[in-house]
Amino acid sequence: MLCAGLTALATAGDALAFDSNAEAGKYCDTASRCLDPATTHGMVTTSNYLATQAGLKVLRDGGNAVDAAIAAAATLAVVYPQMNTLGGDNFWLIYNAKTGEVKALNASGRAGEKATIDLYKSKGFSHIPSRGYLAANTVPGAVSGWDEAYKYAHTAMGGKLAWSQLFDSATSYARDGFAVTPSLYRWTTINLDTKDQEFRNLQRFPGFRQTFLRPDGSAYSVGEILKQPDLANTISLIAKNGAKEFYQGEIARKIVDDLQKNGGILTARDFAQHKANWVAPLHVPYRDTVAYNLPPNTQGMASLEILNILNNVGMSKIPEGSADYYHVLVEATKEAFVDRDKYLSDPDFVKIPLDYLLSAQHGKDQAARIQMNVAAQDLKPLDPKGDTVWFGVVDKDGNAVSIIQSIYHDFGSGIVPAGTGVLLQNRGSFFSLDAKHVNHLEPGKRTYHTLNPAMLLKEGKPYLVYGTMGGEGQPQTQAAIVTRVVDYGMTPQEAINAPRWLHGRTWGASSNDTKFEGRIPAEVTDELRKRGHPVRVVENYTDTMGHAGAILIDPKTNVRYGATDPRGDGQAAGY
Repeated sequence: MLCAGLTALATAGDALAFDSNAEAGKYCDTASRCLDPATTHGMVTTSNYLATQAGLKVLRDGGNAVDAAIAAAATLAVVYPQMNTLGGDNFWLIYNAKTGEVKALNASGRAGEKATIDLYKSKGFSHIPSRGYLAANTVPGAVSGWDEAYKYAHTAMGGKLAWSQLFDSATSYARDGFAVTPSLYRWTTINLDTKDQEFRNLQRFPGFRQTFLRPDGSAYSVGEILKQPDLANTISLIAKNGAKEFYQGEIARKIVDDLQKNGGILTARDFAQHKANWVAPLHVPYRDTVAYNLPPNTQGMASLEILNILNNVGMSKIPEGSADYYHVLVEATKEAFVDRDKYLSDPDFVKIPLDYLLSAQHGKDQAARIQMNVAAQDLKPLDPKGDTVWFGVVDKDGNAVSIIQSIYHDFGSGIVPAGTGVLLQNRGSFFSLDAKHVNHLEPGKRTYHTLNPAMLLKEGKPYLVYGTMGGEGQPQTQAAIVTRVVDYGMTPQEAINAPRWLHGRTWGASSNDTKFEGRIPAEVTDELRKRGHPVRVVENYTDTMGHAGAILIDPKTNVRYGATDPRGDGQAAGY
C-alpha cells in the first residue's frame, strides 16, 4: 500500500522518487507503515520536485552531496521564489565521510555600513519596514554559502564536477520557464492584497510586478509558464565567473545602483566585504544519538534546548499523539524560547552563554519546571518570524548535507533590482530599533535568524538529516520529527505526515496562540484547553506548519530512506 498519498514517479535512469499531495495522511493510520523511498546510493529531498531532480542529476553525474545541494539550492531560487532566492541567506551542516567531522557554515548577510538606528528614526520609523527598499538592509549571503561550501567540498571531499555544471537546471528553468505550482500561485495571490498597503500589495514595486506577474498585473495560474530572463542572465554570470560576480562584479553594481536610486542603503563596499564563515556546530546528546545544529545568530540553540529538556522526560511512557505528548513538547518549547528571546543575536556583538544553556543541568532545571497538568502562562509573547526552505542530500559515499535557505517573509522585501531578476530578502527588518534590545540594529551586524538545519549522528555517522521551514515552528517540528523517529520508531515519512502543532506565530501573522492540525482528536485538544493552552484548530494539512523533510540512513544496511512533506510541493528521490 502507498501511504501518505505518495505517488510513484517514473524518472530517468530508474531513479526512485515520491511526490506528496494535500490529501496526504488519509491513506495512513497508526496500524500501517508508510512507504519511504529507499536507496543504497544517493538521496535528495527538497520542497520542490524540480529542485530535487536537479540535485539528483548532479549526484548521478558524479557530484557529491555538496554539489547536489548547490544545484538544488540554485534551482529552488528560481522555482520557489516565494520562500527563497539568490537574494537571501543560507546555513549549512556538512558531514564529511572521509574525516568523520561535521562542519557548519554561516552564510547570512550583515547589515550595511549605513544601517543605523538613527537613520531609520530620522525618517520617522519606529520599526524597520517589512517591505520595500529600506527592508533590504542586509547583504544577501546565499551565493557566498554556495561558493564556500563548493571550495570545501572540492578540497576536503574530493569533488569532481565543475562549478558551472551545478547551475544548468537553474539557468534552464529561469530562461525557458517552469510550470507555476499551487504554492507559488497561492503566495503570489496573497501578496496582491491591495487593502494591506504596508505588508502585502507587492505589485506596487515595479521589479516584483515585472518579474512575477502577468502583463495585466495578475498572478500566473497553476500550470502556466513563468520565465525570468533577467535571473537567467544573472545565474549564467555566476556559473561562468563565480560568486565574485555577485559581490564585486556586474550583478553587485546593478543591485547597488537600483537600491541607491530608490532610497536603499546597501553600498558596493557592503557587497565587496561580505563573506561566509565556518563556525563550530552545536551539539547535545539525545538518547543514543547526538543532535547537531548551528550556533547563533541562528535559533539552533533553541532546537537543541528542546531535546536537552526532553532528555529528562520519559517519552517512552507517554503515548505519541496524546495530550501529554503535545503538552510536554509545547512546554519544553516555551522554556527554550525564553532563553532564545533573551540572548539570541550576533555573537560578535553579544555574549551568549551557550555552554550553560545547553548544559545537562540546565536541561534538568527546565524540565523540572514543566507541570503536566497546567500550561505555563507567564512567558513573554512571541514575535513573528519568517519562512524558508530546508533540503537535504546524502550521497553514495556517505557525505551528508543539511541546508536551509531563506528570504524571511514570503517574497522577502518585494524588491527586484532592475536587470537582475534577484528578489532581495527582508531579513534585516527583524532588527530592533530599540538600542536596549539584544537584537538591535548596528552596521555590520547579523540579525537573529530563525534558520537552523539539523542532523542526528549515531555512532559518529549521520543517522537522520532533517529540517523544516516555518519560522517559530522550526524547533517544534524538528522536535516532532526526532521524538517520533527516535522515541516511537516511526519512519521519516510517518513522522512528517503525523499531525503537527505550532506554538507562536508564523508568516508575520498577528496570532499568538497554539495551532493544532484538525486531524488531532477533539478529546486531545479539549484536554489541552483544560490545561490552559490557547488552542486553535486549523486545517488537517496546512503549510502554516512548514514544509519538512528528512533522510534516514540505516546504520546496519546503509539504506537511505527519504521523506518529504505532504503540505508542500516537495519530493524525495534517490537512485
